Amino acid sequence: MHPVVCLITPSASGDTSGEDALVERVALAARAGVQLIQIRQPARDARSLQRAVARTLQSVIGTPARVLVNERLDVALAAGAHGVHLRSDSMPAGRVRAVAPSGFLIGRSVHSADESERVVREGGLDYLLFGTVFTTPSKPGIVGVGAGALAAACSRVSLPVIAVGGMEPRHLGSVCRSGAAGWAAIRLFADPAPEALEAVVSNARSAFDSLGGLP
Repeated sequence: MHPVVCLITPSASGDTSGEDALVERVALAARAGVQLIQIRQPARDARSLQRAVARTLQSVIGTPARVLVNERLDVALAAGAHGVHLRSDSMPAGRVRAVAPSGFLIGRSVHSADESERVVREGGLDYLLFGTVFTTPSKPGIVGVGAGALAAACSRVSLPVIAVGGMEPRHLGSVCRSGAAGWAAIRLFADPAPEALEAVVSNARSAFDSLGGLP
């Protein structure tokens, strides 16, 4: 089993140097085998964000990676992104699906098994992002719900569930055993030196497979 691996970009300022670093990191991640890139840049205005997304789309050409924009459907559509990722309090996915082009990916953040089941029943989604699974510095003050809560969500929905929150290699075995389709992370991909990124992705995938006991 090969897990779905998702890079969530860290929040950053909207200046040009920050954009260059973002595009470079996304390109490296795509070449390292990351399949989903979630552009999460709340500090950027619409024009700056659209430009950054357009550049990241160019940077992943020739790789299997697909670029999604966090929350900003208008920017995702204008830039020609592969999809959008909705917050848990965002508009219903069905409304997005009604205006989205064919093949447009729609994901949503969820925080419990009940919520997961409800939003899947409402329709329009391609995947769920479940968290926060393990406590992480990226979400200060939030205690992780644990792998048991993740497993409960996975068992109650038919869509792929991607785990997020504290996705360190030591946790990936329990994430795999929970039934998750893969994981998403910020720090796992943001911290390593560029030349180490491919090894980080490869090692994390191996941890997911071997520690989870899957072929």
